[in-house]
Parts: sequence; structure tokens; C-alpha cells
Amino acid sequence: MTALLESESLTKRFGGIAALDSCSISVAEGNITALIGPNGSGKTTLFNLVTGYLPADSGSIAFAGRSVRRPHPASLYRMGLCRTFQQPRVFSNLTVIENMAAAILQPWGSLLRSRVRSSDRSRALEVLDDFGLTRLADAPAGTLSFGQRKLLEFATVLMGRPRIILLDEPTSGVNPVMIEIMERHIRELHQQGLAFLIVEHDMHVVMRLCDPVIVLDHGAKIAEGAPAAVQSDPTVLDAYLGA
Repeated sequence: MTALLESESLTKRFGGIAALDSCSISVAEGNITALIGPNGSGKTTLFNLVTGYLPADSGSIAFAGRSVRRPHPASLYRMGLCRTFQQPRVFSNLTVIENMAAAILQPWGSLLRSRVRSSDRSRALEVLDDFGLTRLADAPAGTLSFGQRKLLEFATVLMGRPRIILLDEPTSGVNPVMIEIMERHIRELHQQGLAFLIVEHDMHVVMRLCDPVIVLDHGAKIAEGAPAAVQSDPTVLDAYLGA
């Protein structure tokens, strides 16, 4: 399969600690790839580097066959690479639909207007309907439950019509019903051709959704392969899963 997102020998140090140590990964077009590992293994650091939220000390990044020399969140968003965060980032004082519209890169003049453009509203309502959030369209985002805010952030990144979404702990802190909803949306979007790179601690979710699975430990990749193979890999069992 054609690689959509690649990192080559990415390294990031914080003081004397290597959060990432010459880490190379590849996410194929249309795949649901998991990124797992113990706390502090470098998963979120890798996300931050490939999405432009942190600069790498060394190494390279490529997206859709193009070298990304200076990753920047806005430019990557325009290219079709989007992400979510462990703690959902929403504008609490804006309504749900205003949050959706804010995700679209707007002309400078529109920043002075609070009204959502009709074209943006139509697109937002279409996505919100898919996520079962239409009834909350005009509610302040700050009134949503934690799980609903996670769904809103997920829905928001779709406003840019991405090619790949990086999900950072999408099921963490949400109830089983919300986990089922998250999984369903990932599967449906995957069937439409969208690729995912997912950091997830719930191994049941990983085993149900993802193939391949990439394992990090101490900032380095220690294993990669099909879920069953990774689950029985002695190196992975020792580092993360536990025998």
C-alpha cells in the first residue's frame, strides 16, 4: 500500500531525555494504524512532531509523497492531515455549530463577524447529523459532557475534509456507549477511504479496529505488525502488555 504519512529517524530531546529516539513509522493510505506503548513511550510527542506542534531535533516527515520541511498545523490541515487531543480542545463559549465553522480556515474579514456563513452551516449540520449532535448545534460547547466534547472535536476535524486523522486517546474517559459510537464512526469513515493513526490504551479497541499496530517504548519503535502478532510478541509483552 502507498504510504500517506511517514516519519524517518525522528528525534526529540527534552533536556537529557530522549522522548523520541530515531523513530520511523509509516501509515498507509486508507489504513487504521494503532500507535501503542507505555506512558512516556513517545506517542504524543510523535503526534506533536508530525502535526507541527513541536519541532523535531532531527529526522524528516513526509505526507502524501511530499517532504514536509517545516511542519505547521494550519498548512498540514490544508493538506488533509488533522488531529485530536487527549483532552478535547473546543471553544467553550462558542456554540457547537460555531466550533464547527471555526475549524474552516476563514478569510481575515470573517473573524470580525460572529455569524456562521450559510455554506459553513450546511456543511456543519451535515457532519453533526452523522454524529447525532444536531440537537445540540446551538448549545454552548461548554455545556456538553466530556464524551460529547470528544465527539465534537472529532466531528470538527472533518470540516476540513481530511485524508488522515490522528486520534489521541479517543476512548479515554468516556463510557462504553460512547466508545461504541467512536468505533462506529471510525469504521464508517475508514470505509469511505479515510486513514487513521490512533493512540489508544484500550487494547480491546485496538484489536477490534486497527491493523497494523506500531509499538513504541522509550521513544523507539520496538514492534510493528498485525494485532495478533504484536499481542504475542515477547518484546511487547515485556514492555507494555504484560505477560
